[in-house]
Amino acid sequence: MKTVNDIVNWLIQSGYLVAVIIFAWQEVKPVLQAKQKHAKTMQEKELLGLVNSLADNAVSSLVGVQGVTGHDKFKQATQIVGSALADKGFEVQKETVDHAVQAAYEKSALTPTVDPDEAPQTGVVVHD
Repeated sequence: MKTVNDIVNWLIQSGYLVAVIIFAWQEVKPVLQAKQKHAKTMQEKELLGLVNSLADNAVSSLVGVQGVTGHDKFKQATQIVGSALADKGFEVQKETVDHAVQAAYEKSALTPTVDPDEAPQTGVVVHD
């Protein structure tokens, strides 16, 4: 036991233990930073998924509302998504919410789809 104590004391007094700790920290620190960055990226990805889901729900809930302009529906959907996120404690930039609502609006039944390959109709019917 005395030999083990002597070895530990020698490691501490010689500074060798400090050098080993510094070397180990330099090797472990980049790994920890990479894990932290990956976790943050995954959290942001999940948060964007939540924002998009809320935007889809908000826009689809406004599809059947009559007597409200498209701009007012957009504002209302943005407010719904923003308040839902604030209630859950998430802080998301307004531009992100606006973009998510715009994307949901474009996918919804509120926006007519136009086939770019289809020829425009002229209103003239030709019979052969």
